Amino acid sequence: MIENFDTSLVFTLFGFGINATIFYTWIVMALLVGMSIFITRRLKSDKVSSKLQTIIEFLVMNIREQIMAVSGDNPSKYLTFIMTLFLFILTCNLLTFVPWFKPPTASLSTTSAFAFCVFLAIPVFSIQNAGLKGYLKKFIDPVPIMLPMNILGEFSSSFSLAFRLYGNIFSGVMIGMVLMSMVPFLLPISMQLLGLLTGAIQAYIFALLAIVYISSVRPETTYNEDKKLY
Repeated sequence: MIENFDTSLVFTLFGFGINATIFYTWIVMALLVGMSIFITRRLKSDKVSSKLQTIIEFLVMNIREQIMAVSGDNPSKYLTFIMTLFLFILTCNLLTFVPWFKPPTASLSTTSAFAFCVFLAIPVFSIQNAGLKGYLKKFIDPVPIMLPMNILGEFSSSFSLAFRLYGNIFSGVMIGMVLMSMVPFLLPISMQLLGLLTGAIQAYIFALLAIVYISSVRPETTYNEDKKLY
C-alpha cells in the first residue's frame, strides 16, 4: 500500500494534527539551521581560514557562477532564494537514505509550495530588474495576441516544477520500498545509492529551472562580474 504522507498523522499539537509532511519538514529545517550555525560560527574574513570555510566558499563561488551563467545577471540578487530551495530539496532527497525518514519532497503539497514560491518570485525579480512596465511588456511579446498564451505559460511553467520534482522523488521512494520488501539487503543498497545521486540531480535541476524562470526578464544593460556594475 502506498502511503500518503499528507494524511499520515504523527502527533497532535494544540488540537492540530501534524502529518508526516509537516513533521519531517520541521526536521529538515532544524537540521539546516543547526548546520548553518555550526558552519558559520567561526568564519574569518582574513586570508587564514579553516578547511571547512574554504570548502563552503568554493561551493558558494561555483553556485554563483552557475547562476550568472544561466541568468546573465548579478548572482547575488538570486543567491539567497536559489540556495534556500536547493539546500532544502537536496537535504530532503539525501535523507531518503535514512530508513524511517519520509522526505517532504515526496509530497505534492511540498513541491507545490516550492513552485508557488517560484511563481511569486518571478514578478518580484522581474519588476526589480526591468520595472513594472518591462515585466508587463513580456506578456504581449512578440505580439499582443499572445497575451492569453503568455499568461497561461506563466502559470504552467512554474507549477510544472512541482509535478516534476514530486513524480521523481515519490517514484524513487516507492521503488525503494518495494525492493526492500522483495530483496532486503544488497539490491536496495545499490538502489538507495542511485537514489542519492538522482536526488542531488533533481535538486540541481529544480534550482536551475527556477533561475531560468525568475530571471526571464532582465535589465537591458549587461552585468559585469569583475566591475560589479551594469
